[in-house]
Formats: sequence, C-alpha cells, structure tokens
Amino acid sequence: MATNAEILPFHHQTILTFQTAAALTNYGGVGGGSSGISTASQLAAAWSMEDHLFQQTELPVLTRSTHHMLRFAPYALPHRPQLQPIPPALYLQHAAAAAAVHAQHHHNLQQRTTSPASPPPTEGYHISNLFPEILELIFNELSVCDLGRAAQVCTAWRDVAYSKSIWKGVEAKLHLKRSSPSLFNCLVKRGIKKVQILSLRRSLKDLVLSVPALNSLNLSGCFNVTDVNLGHAFSVDLPNLKILDLSLCKQITDTSLGRIAQHLKNLQTLDLGGCCNITNTGLLLIAWGLKKLKHLNLRSCCISDQGIGHLAGLNKATAEGNLELEFLGLQDCNRLSDEALGHIAQGLTSLKSINLSFCLSITDSGLKHLARMPKLEQLNLNSCDNISDIGMAYLTESGSNLNSLDVSFCVKISDQALTHIAQGLYQLRSLSLNHCQITDQGILKIAKALPELEHLNIGQCEGITDKGLQTLAEELLNLKTIDLYGCNKLSSKGIDVIVKLPKLIELNLGLWLKR
Repeated sequence: MATNAEILPFHHQTILTFQTAAALTNYGGVGGGSSGISTASQLAAAWSMEDHLFQQTELPVLTRSTHHMLRFAPYALPHRPQLQPIPPALYLQHAAAAAAVHAQHHHNLQQRTTSPASPPPTEGYHISNLFPEILELIFNELSVCDLGRAAQVCTAWRDVAYSKSIWKGVEAKLHLKRSSPSLFNCLVKRGIKKVQILSLRRSLKDLVLSVPALNSLNLSGCFNVTDVNLGHAFSVDLPNLKILDLSLCKQITDTSLGRIAQHLKNLQTLDLGGCCNITNTGLLLIAWGLKKLKHLNLRSCCISDQGIGHLAGLNKATAEGNLELEFLGLQDCNRLSDEALGHIAQGLTSLKSINLSFCLSITDSGLKHLARMPKLEQLNLNSCDNISDIGMAYLTESGSNLNSLDVSFCVKISDQALTHIAQGLYQLRSLSLNHCQITDQGILKIAKALPELEHLNIGQCEGITDKGLQTLAEELLNLKTIDLYGCNKLSSKGIDVIVKLPKLIELNLGLWLKR
C-alpha cells in the first residue's frame, strides 16, 4: 500500500502512487511503445486499481520532521465543466517525473551527514532563566515606557510586566477624549490607583466608576472642569479616594466643595491652589465633611480670617474643623491678617508646616501666635513685607522647634534677626535669606550657633563677601546646598574656599561676576 508521503495529487477523486506511475511508464504508457497499455479496457483496469489503492490509504496529515517537510498532499480540484479533460497519458508522464525527483531526494538524504544537534538550553545566571520574582525586582526599576517595551519581548516577560506589584505607585497620565472601557480595564488589571488627567473632553464619571480602587486623582490645569463635571463624578461615595488635586481649575466654586465634603469622607489631601472662586463658605463645607484632611492648599483663594476660623473648628455648632491638618498653604491670601494666625494656633495644633508667603497683611505680632505651636516645623514667610527683626525675636521666645525657615525678600530682615535666630532656633536645617539686608557679621552669628545647618540660601545679599564664605567653610561642615545667586562682591578666592566643603552637593553661582 502507498504511504502518506507517496501520494501525489491527480484528479477529482483518483490518486496515483509513484510506484504505479513508474510501472506504467516502463510499459510505454499511453501512446508510448508497442508493449504499453494501449487499449481503453487496459487503461480502465489501471484506473480501477488506483481507486482501490485510494480506498485503502488514509488521508495524509501535514507533519514537520527534523529533516524535511511534506512536499505533496492531496487536494480536491473544483469541478469545471467548461474545461476539456486532460489526457491521462500527460498525468502519467508528470507522475513518473515526480517519482524520479522523490527517489533522488531520498537518496540525497541518505548520503547527507547528520546535522549537529541543537545546543542545550542556556544554564546559569542568564536572564532567560531568572525566576519571575527576580524579574519583578528588575522591572521595578524601569520607567513606564520601558515596561511597555519589555512586555513585548515574550509571554514570560509580559506576565511579569503586568504584575500589580510593579505598577504600584505609578501614576497614569491620560487624555480623556472619548469613552475608553478597555483603557479603564487595563488600569484595573495592573492595579493602578493614581491617575492624572491631562485634558478633559468627556465626563469624569466613567473613570471614577470604572476604577473603584482609585486613590489619587489629579486634575491640575484642566481649565474646563466645572461644578457640573465634578457633580456627576462625585455623585456616589468614593471611600478609596484620598488625594484630589484641583489646582488651577478656576471654574469650580463652593458648590463642588459641597459634593466633595459629602462623598469623599476619607480625603486626606486637597489642593485648591489658584481656585479664585473658593470663599469662606467652601471652607465651612470642608470643615464640616473632611475630618481626615491632613494637607490643604488654598493658594490665592478668596478667603478671610473667618474661613480660617471654620477650619480651626472655633464654632463647634456648625463644624468640628479639620483638626488633623499637618500642612496648610495660604500663599497669596492677602485678606488674611494676624487674627487668622491666632485661629490657627488655637485650633490647628497638629500643624507641622504653613506657607504664608506673599501674605502682605501678616505682621510681627502674628508670629507670636505661631511661636506657641510646638509641632510647627516649617514656616515660609517669603515676601511678607511687614516681617522684621522684631518678628524673629517673637518667633524664638518660646524655643520653637522649626527646622526650616524662609524669610527671603523680607527687606526688613537684617543682622539683628540672625542674632535672634542664633539664640533660639537651634534645630534649623534649612534657612533662606535671599535679598535680605544681612552682612558677614550676621553670617558669623548663625555659622557659630547652627553647626547642623544643611541648606543655606543667601542669594542677592550684597553685603556678603569672601570673609563670610570663609566663616561658612570653617563652621558649617554639614552644608549640602548653598545659593550665592547675585552675590557680586565675591571673588574666586571665596568661591575656591566654599567648594571645598566635604558634603557640598549643589552650589548656585548665577549672576556671579568673576574677578
């Protein structure tokens, strides 16, 4: 019987083996020699024999071996009645030629030397043999773009790259232009909980509902966000959302804060910087609903001392206040006065950092209240024009625990203020005195009293000379960064001394005129 590899396509339902074709050719074939098959009856008998062989032969299956792939397989030709039948003698000649080629092929395979075996799999510490846990540690160091490329290398790397542990902490940055269910599903699959919206042209509700584990939502700079958008997005309780950034979303009003206070009870960080339509009413809503809030930025909001009183919980009948606040940003809130600082010292006793920069109505008297806050560690008074040396004296009276103080561009700060600082703020690690009226004498005071100081900014202080830098180099051996921007009385000698500080990492010499 013919084997699968010996079957040659011939006609609709008739298959001719190589052996039979060769035998018929040896007899001369149709129209061949005198002793060949020359009658119709003999030819019919030959076809009958092939039909019998076809019935005993299984249909071949395409298989791939080490040396060769099956070259011939039966196929059915569509019935074409318009074509004239081809004489069987022509098929016999083609079959005989194919049989000769096939025999030569097998002969060549027998004569060919055995090909070398494939090399064994790589062993040892090759990257292809690393355990998935090791790959996770490596992939944790990749950027988001590189993770995407690594996931296309192979299925093993793809599976590792999709592990939730790798995407932990990653913030997805999206353009919400149309409905993208598949995109939201990818976020959930990777366990991404932080999302930043770069542009918004559709409802936020789809995102909020499709990613229920959403922990952080950043809408900063989305100018087209309105109360309607936030009303639809925050129409249900979102217990997992803890960080919300609405800075520079200038169309939102106190109405949005009502929704936020009602449905985002676990919110810990709220940034409203640049939202100029927020008023004291909005602060009342925040004080009423967001009792777990720890970080609140109200930069440039239209608020007054009364609103700060709401946050401090001074009127318990209306709101208990945000007593767990640790950071409060009041930059450029020009309607605030020293009374607001009194409210802060009375109610927000957990406060660790406060930004009062550009609050022009704050005076030295207000610093008396801040001096009574034992947990306060960072104070920013940048560009508070009414703060002077007296205010520094008030600040140091109670032995403040400040480790960071910024009085840059407070033009009333002089060497006397540095004397007060040296006598009371022993825990300072960062001090900014840019554009203050200080000299080498003041630098000498703080250099002797604050040996642990790490960051010092004295840019645009025209009274600083090489002598002051010599003092810093001798006393402040822990200094890591120093800003000398615009100090035009320095020479190369002073710079050479300061750069030899053992722990110095950053030195700003902008606008320094080399002599």
